[in-house]
Amino acid sequence: MTDLADTPTEIPRIISVDDHVVEPPDLWTSRLAQKWQDRCPRIERDKAKFYFEGGVFSYDKGDQVEDGAWGDWWLYDDLVYPMPRVSAAACIDGTVDNTPVTFEEIHPSAYRQTERLAAMDANHVDASLCFPNILPRFCGQAFLEREDKELALLCVQAYNDWMIDEWCAGDGHGRLIPLTIVPLWDAELAAAEIHRCAGKGSHAVAFSENPYHLGLPSVHDADGFWEPFFHACEDTETVINMHIGSSSKMPSTSPDAPFMVSSTITFSNAMGSMCDFILSGVFVRFPNLTVAYSEGQVGWMPYVMERMDKLWEERGSLDGVGSDLPEKPTTYIKNVYGCVFDDETGLRNRDVIGMDQITFETDFPHLDSTFPETLEVARRIVDTAGLNAEETYKLMRGNAITAYKLERYGITE
Repeated sequence: MTDLADTPTEIPRIISVDDHVVEPPDLWTSRLAQKWQDRCPRIERDKAKFYFEGGVFSYDKGDQVEDGAWGDWWLYDDLVYPMPRVSAAACIDGTVDNTPVTFEEIHPSAYRQTERLAAMDANHVDASLCFPNILPRFCGQAFLEREDKELALLCVQAYNDWMIDEWCAGDGHGRLIPLTIVPLWDAELAAAEIHRCAGKGSHAVAFSENPYHLGLPSVHDADGFWEPFFHACEDTETVINMHIGSSSKMPSTSPDAPFMVSSTITFSNAMGSMCDFILSGVFVRFPNLTVAYSEGQVGWMPYVMERMDKLWEERGSLDGVGSDLPEKPTTYIKNVYGCVFDDETGLRNRDVIGMDQITFETDFPHLDSTFPETLEVARRIVDTAGLNAEETYKLMRGNAITAYKLERYGITE
């Protein structure tokens, strides 16, 4: 292999560790038995008007809504949820705003494999890890929230089967990397689903950045609620992926603050989660466990790393105040991967974070997506941060191969 340090800086074909797939309208109706057809996730069309205030999304629905726009809606038991235009922003011609959208208005690359692969080719992207998008939300919270857990489990399994057997199969093998979900309400069931999906070829799972906000035990839970799940992930070499907003809670300063305030401080979700995972001792008990944060950027990491270490040194032994970590908190950064799409500050501090711990994303097809200018964006941030050829390779490709062990999908360099 060529010595990358001696070659001119160039942008290799990118591996994006945070993209999204819009769930196709027949994902569940085509997979679940007839008895569930009137209750499982399905699509209907209606008018709506959307609102987003103080980090909270709401809407008015129905023909009577003044200035309403037509959109497709997901129905699932008591859940009624619209498709927002911003969830497929990169795929729509014209204005992108907080309004409803129909499948006819979404470019097929949002939810069809052939068109997605073509969009990746046009965007200098070689491989992609796709989170759930609209109906499940970022780690399957919709299924946690429904009362009928028999149906919810079937829905989780149907999604995972579609992800592995259809979205990531055929021409998608080695380009679309499977990312599955678990039944969050039961850690034993979650562990079983991790093993089932690993047997089918999936070694990445979406999880909540803070399960406490979902009404579940935190990762600090003294009774070890999540231990079976962590065991299963470590045993199967499954990476735990936590997307901003996977706690169903976005940071904001006040109800009347504009959306830009929330968008600016979204990193605080990842920041809190990383502190939880490290200071709870999860990586002491599971030294080979890997977690990855999506859309959280990394510019905040150097100070947080410094602060954790100082507190550990000053107060680590204090009962009820400190942490019983046997080594300083930054020892466990090797278990954590951050992710950037436009974070020049973070990259300038790469030596503090560890260049081996930073990956890249395009966030396709969301509002923050770098599509269709990902190559230009990548060149800009690499040049601004002064990355050399080896560092550029690690950021755009190499670290993702290491983190997700992509050799098993035929991606070796």
